[in-house]
Amino acid sequence: MAVNLITNSNDTAFSDSSPDWLNSEVMTGTTIMAVEYDGGVVIGADSRTTSGSYVVNRVTDKLTRISDSIYCCRSGSAADTQAIADIVAYSLNFHKMELDEEPLVETASSIFRDMCYRYRDSMVAGIICAGWDCFKGGQVYVIPLGGMCVRRPFTIGGSGSTYIYGYCDAHYKPNMSKNECLDFVKQAVALAMSRDGSSGGVIRLASIDKDGINRTIISGDKLPTFYDG
Repeated sequence: MAVNLITNSNDTAFSDSSPDWLNSEVMTGTTIMAVEYDGGVVIGADSRTTSGSYVVNRVTDKLTRISDSIYCCRSGSAADTQAIADIVAYSLNFHKMELDEEPLVETASSIFRDMCYRYRDSMVAGIICAGWDCFKGGQVYVIPLGGMCVRRPFTIGGSGSTYIYGYCDAHYKPNMSKNECLDFVKQAVALAMSRDGSSGGVIRLASIDKDGINRTIISGDKLPTFYDG
C-alpha cells in the first residue's frame, strides 16, 4: 500500500508568518536596583523574562552570585548577561585562590567593565555589581551598555527604570538604614512593575553585609499597590 507523505514545500513562508516572539531574542527586559547603606548593600529585581511580547519565564532569578559577598543584577539579553556573569565568577574564583583572600567588589566591577566594553558591539548587557568587602564596605557599581563603570550610592536599571527616576530621586535619602533601603527598593521595583510591561512576577530582594547574603521574595499578592488619581 502506497503512503503519501504531505510535506510543507514553503518553509520560508512558514517562518516568515510565524509570531514575532518565536524569532525574538530572549531578554531580561526588567527592573533592577541596588542601594548602599552603612555596613552593606540592598539589591532587588523583578522576575520576568520576555521574548518579544511573550513572557518566557515568570520567576527568573536576576540576582546572580559572583562570590559569597558579591552579586550582580542583570538586564539585557539573558544569554549575554548569564555568560558574562559566569566568566566574571570564574575569574574571581582564580583570583581568590591566587591571593588566598576574598575578592574586592571593585575588582569584580572592573572585570564586568572590561567584558562589557570589549564585547559592546556584540552583547546587550546592563549590569549592577554590588557587594561588601572588608576595605570599602558596601559598594554599588553600575556598568551600563557600552562598558562604563561608576560607583553610585544607589542605581536603577532595565526597561522599568525609566518609570521610576522621579520616584527614586524624590525618596532616596543619604545614610538610610538597612530596613529603609529594603523598603525603598521594594516600593520602587513594585512601582516599575506596575507600569512597565516587560517587568513583572515577584520581587527578589537581598541584603549583603559582612555576614553574607540574606534573601527574601515578595510574591505577587504581597506587592505594594499603587492607584491612579
